[in-house]
Amino acid sequence: MFLTKDNQLKVRKMVVAGVITVFLVFAGILFFDKPLYLFLRNFDCGLWDFIAAVFGAKIWIASAFVAVLVFCIKKYLNSNACFKNAKNKFSIPVMVCDFFAKMRASYAVLIFSSVLSAGIIVKLLKVLIGRARPIFFEALGQTGFYPLNWDWAFNSMPSGHTAVSFAGLVMIGMLAPKYKVLTWTMAIVIGFSRVAVGAHWPSDVIFGAFIGMVIADVIKWLFLNKVNR
Repeated sequence: MFLTKDNQLKVRKMVVAGVITVFLVFAGILFFDKPLYLFLRNFDCGLWDFIAAVFGAKIWIASAFVAVLVFCIKKYLNSNACFKNAKNKFSIPVMVCDFFAKMRASYAVLIFSSVLSAGIIVKLLKVLIGRARPIFFEALGQTGFYPLNWDWAFNSMPSGHTAVSFAGLVMIGMLAPKYKVLTWTMAIVIGFSRVAVGAHWPSDVIFGAFIGMVIADVIKWLFLNKVNR
């Protein structure tokens, strides 16, 4: 979304999108979060719980880590075979650099780096912001912010499921463009599900989606530009 075809960041577009996101988040907090939340709660069903279990942050990170591990083992075995056949003493350092360059540019590493970065950043923001989850609104009619709070009940903003899913699925969409419509649709459905099950406010999802998109673009820009230098 924020990358050109030659893998350059569209900084101006990112800034504009950031301003729009901030506006929507504040508008949600002040105006539309409650009515939209109550409306979307009418669509709650068992399917959303399944989606939450499959696309949770831990599942994303664990799956991507396993993919990275498999990739590294495969590349190591191939590189080890090359090392044994090396006749030039300078070939080994070159091969080591080539190994890490290929590892950085692999789909598995790009996806893993995206979801891990999103998970870490979102967790820090959740604690710093300390927004009460919608359960307090449904049960007691109360909302509010309690900064620097590690309790799950006060870690509503931003949505972790949404941020990590957007980071992973947007990255997959960039790496495999023919599946871009599918990956974006999945990401949006996951974000919708977080409100439908009562876990997040709409503005939490908007904020999480923006974070995921930005992280995916920045990771791809950073990693692939280093490889091409």
